[in-house]
Amino acid sequence: MSKLIPNTLLEAIPNLYETENVKDPICHIKLFTPDSNWTWYIIEISKEDKNLCFGYVIGHESELGYFNLDELESVRSVLGLPVERDLHFTPTLLSVVKRGN
Repeated sequence: MSKLIPNTLLEAIPNLYETENVKDPICHIKLFTPDSNWTWYIIEISKEDKNLCFGYVIGHESELGYFNLDELESVRSVLGLPVERDLHFTPTLLSVVKRGN
């Protein structure tokens, strides 16, 4: 169970590989570090472990990839702040998220 994302939101995210043939998938959740430029957009999550995610990551580079919620929960930024969920983010097409960068 993730501290970052309530179960009600996790249930709405597609399972891993469910959107692999979708040209423009939806980013369902936005996670970020409040004092740096790192951001994770969750497109899919493993329904089995509710930990392994696939999504769009913005950091040193911007790329699609896999990441673990457990690892993100342990991350602390330069000022010691934890990763947070953007409470105001609404599910958005990946193409729109990419344009915003």
